[in-house]
Amino acid sequence: MNGFSATHAVYLVSSIGWTLALSALAFVLGGIGGFGVMLARISTHRWLRRAAAVYIECVQGIPLLIWLFLVYFGLSVYGFTLPAIVAAGLAMMIYASAYLGDIWRGCVEAMPAPQWEAAECLAFTRWQTLSLVIIPQAVRLSLPPTIGFLVQIIKMTSLASVIGFVELTRAGQIINNSIFQPFLVFSLVGALYFCLCYPLSRWSEAMENRLNVRRSIDHR
Repeated sequence: MNGFSATHAVYLVSSIGWTLALSALAFVLGGIGGFGVMLARISTHRWLRRAAAVYIECVQGIPLLIWLFLVYFGLSVYGFTLPAIVAAGLAMMIYASAYLGDIWRGCVEAMPAPQWEAAECLAFTRWQTLSLVIIPQAVRLSLPPTIGFLVQIIKMTSLASVIGFVELTRAGQIINNSIFQPFLVFSLVGALYFCLCYPLSRWSEAMENRLNVRRSIDHR
């Protein structure tokens, strides 16, 4: 049995690309879906708000691992055989859309009432109020929690290993199966995840601190 080699290191590092690709796919598609969920949650139509609330509750109440099983294994029963990356991206998109939609809805509703009232005084329609006044300000407020959730997405990509998608965690499993050095291999895997996530976490924290400083100045 051979030990950990440079070939294993290259294979492990190269798998980061697939982790980032899946993260980007889930975040972008989840963001598009989340924007729709957010609009539905703040809609003037009660039935639409309720439907979006039920969607969020259902998605958040089911573990991501189950969504992966449903999309990858469940759909194949009905003849829809999806590549692992497509299935993982779809499952994570569903999951991310619920969380991002809820985050962004909270940021929109956190906007001060005078902002809405000022738009009404200018005879803005609801869509003009949202697109020109509320959402641009809510974007700044939403950046820290959105980046924080992106960190969670990167870490959640490890679950895609259960359906055979070769990202960072799965690459670690493959290497460990060949050399059986779990402490070394998975310590390296954990270190690589840390290198990916820590800068984003610090960025999110820095943005949150800047927002808090601005709020304290505005309230003086």
